[in-house]
Amino acid sequence: MGEAVAALVAPDAPVHLCHPFGEVPGGAGFAEAALAPLWAAMPDAERRVDVSIRGTDGHGQEWHGEAGHYAGTFAGPFLGIPPTGRMAFLRFHEFYRMEGARAVEVQAVWDLPDLMMQARVWPMGPALGRTGLVPGPMTQDGRAQSGDGAEAKVVVLDMLDHLHLSPQGEAAMRLDAFWHPRCAWYGPGGIGTARGIAGFRAHHQIPFLDALPDRRGLVEQGHFFGEGDYAAFTAWPGMEMTVTGGGWLGIAPAGQRITMRSLDFWRVEGRLIRENWVLVDLLHVWDQLGVDVLGRMRQLL
Repeated sequence: MGEAVAALVAPDAPVHLCHPFGEVPGGAGFAEAALAPLWAAMPDAERRVDVSIRGTDGHGQEWHGEAGHYAGTFAGPFLGIPPTGRMAFLRFHEFYRMEGARAVEVQAVWDLPDLMMQARVWPMGPALGRTGLVPGPMTQDGRAQSGDGAEAKVVVLDMLDHLHLSPQGEAAMRLDAFWHPRCAWYGPGGIGTARGIAGFRAHHQIPFLDALPDRRGLVEQGHFFGEGDYAAFTAWPGMEMTVTGGGWLGIAPAGQRITMRSLDFWRVEGRLIRENWVLVDLLHVWDQLGVDVLGRMRQLL
């Protein structure tokens, strides 16, 4: 696996990884810093891809995005997370900026909070949404797309534009105009999965907006692209905000300015968003607020 990654990712490519890995150089750095320890912890690990799309962003750059799980027997410790001796699933969202056949930049978030939950050593507050294995697309077509994704991108961008109207109230966001009544919002460990607009509001959006009312998406400087019925967005970071309220993840209103890395995939059905896969680098959020989640976890062991 390490050799394949080193061949795919250019030696001088910046590889942006979630906390605590940080930024490493090239495919060899990616393999050494993150993949080799993972393979040591899960010797029989497989990389299972549920969504794979490629397209050109608004800056004229070609991006390839993949979502899925590393799956295998959790046989040894990983980042101090104790092994379970059972099958485990480490969810990933990985984005590769391509020039020809090689990646010249990588942005990746792995769902480390969910892996801690599988090992029963999650040291933070319980998720409001449903936790556990996140499914791939209900249409089973996440790796078989055709078309430039133009319609999907329009729907998602319109939705994001209206989300920025949240200070004007729920009606201004027009959620019913963009989200399917039976939509699924697949959040990261620590937040969880929400069903339908009511579930999305109760289990993620309302606590999020109450705590971070001035949050601003950095769409213009990020990378938004699509293929077929899918759209995707990545940026490093993708949002900035001030923690001024309570109620989100149990975080106190510190009044501190933070950024957030969020890598997203959407599937559009009949001009409505049916499924949305979201990974947020939550350990980086807590780290900016002076909380070492992995250190707190070690106190449980």
